Amino acid sequence: MRSSSSPARTRLAALVAGAATVGALLSGAAAHAADSPLRDLGAAKGKIVGTAVTGSKLTGTYGDVAAAQFSSLTPGNAMKWGSVEPSQGVFDWTEADQIVAFAQAHGQQVRGHTLVWHNQNPNWLTGGSWTPDRLSTLLRNHIDTEVGRYKGRIAAWDVVNEAFNEDGTYRPTLWYQGLGADYIANALTWARAADPAAKLYINDYNVEGVNAKSTALYDLVRSLKARGVPIDGVGLQAHLVLGQVPSTLQQNIQRFADLGVDVAITELDVRMTLPPDSAKLARQKADYQAVTAACVAVTRCVNLTVWGFTDSDSWVESTFPGEGAATPYDANYAPKPAYHGIAEALGGATTPPPTGACTAAYAVGSQWNTGFTGNVTISCSGAALSSWKATWTYGAGQRITQAWNADCTQSGATVTCVNAPYNGSVPDGGSVSFGFNASWSGSNPAPTVTLG
Repeated sequence: MRSSSSPARTRLAALVAGAATVGALLSGAAAHAADSPLRDLGAAKGKIVGTAVTGSKLTGTYGDVAAAQFSSLTPGNAMKWGSVEPSQGVFDWTEADQIVAFAQAHGQQVRGHTLVWHNQNPNWLTGGSWTPDRLSTLLRNHIDTEVGRYKGRIAAWDVVNEAFNEDGTYRPTLWYQGLGADYIANALTWARAADPAAKLYINDYNVEGVNAKSTALYDLVRSLKARGVPIDGVGLQAHLVLGQVPSTLQQNIQRFADLGVDVAITELDVRMTLPPDSAKLARQKADYQAVTAACVAVTRCVNLTVWGFTDSDSWVESTFPGEGAATPYDANYAPKPAYHGIAEALGGATTPPPTGACTAAYAVGSQWNTGFTGNVTISCSGAALSSWKATWTYGAGQRITQAWNADCTQSGATVTCVNAPYNGSVPDGGSVSFGFNASWSGSNPAPTVTLG
């Protein structure tokens, strides 16, 4: 990936101030995961379905979803050189070990990420002055140490990450400038020696379609195989922009497969301009579905990994200001249409629009430094209510301070609002609204509202 996978940072107030509408079915939940989890749907198609994770978050709902839905985990940052050896000869395996142990406990593979990259290297390495022999020794020792530590426990390694410029020339990294292009072949050879069972990949971004960069990668893989260098697969990161899935994606996957290597979609997300709305979410679903379908269509496309499964753990907002909502789950762990796009492409049940339902739409009307005004509109179509209760759980510490046209209480992060004596009845085709003032700090993601 181009930059670190850090947790999503604060959204600009002007972005969250827009209305964020979330439908909630009267039957109890705003959105439901597929009857079969993604990992099972993928297995039925011969595909691993994975996610990048943050080790410290693998508890509670985050851990439950990661365990239930995915058959592979990729450490977002924990196995990068700067994380595991921040000072020369001083190692910190805490988070990496945590992720590996979690995966083993839940019957999951681990995808090691990443051994050789130009980014997120320790300062002692990038600030040093190294002869080619010394630099080569440092790189080999790093690969021997990390791959050797997890020998037999890592299914695949992203050995070399982002080796090319957009025009297909080699990126002028510490490794290329110090060791020449053969640093790639050497890294693969050393990784194979350290763990003969692990699959070895070269990983890059903007190589999803047929273009100059992906053709350079194709030519490299063909050359490596001709030389007998161990190379098992290529990783197509797939950090995509809404509506821009390359039309040649499946063709590109197939041409790599025809070289005799596996292909993995390694870091899939689809970012959009904030705030999200129903049209953008529908487009995002189609994009996720298209990428998944392209992988399903090629036997040697073996892995589909999303780069974080929830919007609360995505790198996008901190890297692309004004963009976000890039993952299959919202910040409150409700599956978005994108989730169903993946599931449907893997053969899961389709999700037709609900009929005969009452829905609740949550919106932020105005927002200032420490507070905001919100409202919820309850609408019925093909159904009616004689009373109602709206419930949601805030994900960022928001607190209700005042409400009108409803009796609202808050316990911890959970808000419950029931109708006033005069507005409990919502006829078929009708609606009622209530409002509130609340405080916020840091971020103000819209919650999912449930009617009961």
